[in-house]
Amino acid sequence: MNLYEKIKNKEEKISVIGLGYVGIPLAISFAKVADVVGFDISESKVKKYLEGIDVTKEVGNEAIKNTTAKFTSKEKEIQKCKFHVVAVPTPINKDKTPDLKPLVEASKTVGKNLTKGSIVVFESTVYPGVTEEICVPILEKESGLICGIDFKVGYSPERINPGDKEHRLETIVKVVFGMDEKSLEDIAKIYEMIIEAGVYRAESIKVAEAAKVIENSQRDINIAFMNELSIIFEKIGIDTKAVLKAAGTKWNFLNFTPGLVGGHCIGVDPYYLTYKAELMGYHSQIILAGRKINDNMGKYVAEQTIKKLIKADRQIKGSKVAIYGVTFKENCPDVRNTKVVDIIDELKEYGVETMVYDPEADKEDLEREYGIKLNEEKNINNIDAVILAVPHDIFKEIDLKQLKEKFSNSKYVLIDVKGLFDRKEAEKENYIYWRL
Repeated sequence: MNLYEKIKNKEEKISVIGLGYVGIPLAISFAKVADVVGFDISESKVKKYLEGIDVTKEVGNEAIKNTTAKFTSKEKEIQKCKFHVVAVPTPINKDKTPDLKPLVEASKTVGKNLTKGSIVVFESTVYPGVTEEICVPILEKESGLICGIDFKVGYSPERINPGDKEHRLETIVKVVFGMDEKSLEDIAKIYEMIIEAGVYRAESIKVAEAAKVIENSQRDINIAFMNELSIIFEKIGIDTKAVLKAAGTKWNFLNFTPGLVGGHCIGVDPYYLTYKAELMGYHSQIILAGRKINDNMGKYVAEQTIKKLIKADRQIKGSKVAIYGVTFKENCPDVRNTKVVDIIDELKEYGVETMVYDPEADKEDLEREYGIKLNEEKNINNIDAVILAVPHDIFKEIDLKQLKEKFSNSKYVLIDVKGLFDRKEAEKENYIYWRL
């Protein structure tokens, strides 16, 4: 009997290492068809899950309460499993090089608890070669087992889109690869138990690794192009959204919009690819150019805010700006690598006081990572400008007439980064309005 059949018959278990935005949907989904152990080094996170609280807001509290998955921070529980999925973050260092520490530590943890006949599948986004050149030697060293004989490895890049309720884990095609035909079939069939959209068998681990890293690099470059256009059109004096609307009437025009590019994927993955390229002696031209534009957009938004405050005859030093939204994307609590922080930091350089309001953001993560405390909306008053930095659905309910009551004067500056509101409506309400 192969491993897939044993998993299906609940004779063997699945472990999910890392219970964040990728791991928790996986654990919950797998637990519907198999016995699952969900492991995370964060005791506080595991405690929340055991209390039935979904800290990621990806699957909801009810799914956490009703799941049969066993959540734990005790690594010995991993020993009871034969199919291991590693779904830990792969961030970057301050110098923009890959930070593989979480992946290395996860590999050590799995290695220490690896048993013969196991399969280890990595989902973390990496540059081509990491699984075989970095993770496998760690697994072998910690376990004393031989890869290819005692255990097998595979790779299946995560494609979770945080905050997206339409494109979910189950409805997105899963790319998979196993180191040989047998492991590939086991991996493919195990994922097929939960992936409604089906799986795609890649040609090699490196191909699967590369496929993931270019998905986000492609998106990053396209958004960078939109951001550059918005800078150009600002100088020309025309509205970017109006231009894109007109251009979008052509059937093959790509539907991208300008914006802040942060988070743990699009703002990070391109650096993994360019790092590998440098190791191979090639210096990226297009990818790094796109990254440079996107990395500077927070500063650019702050500069435009200052210009509008000057237009409103406000004294810059000591002025008060309300920031609505601080997560890296809409309808998601994740604040990792959020570019809204760049806006806040740049405004501080000008002596501007900021008040941050975000009902979606993870308060603890925000304070721990950036030292930023959230405000309640009722406490936001006597402001000189509003920056609508993240277009959460909840912000669509904002009444522009009522918003004016929060201002300290009759010159209302509204920086609507993603164009949530209608420009004409805002200007009709006498807002000094700007958007990318």
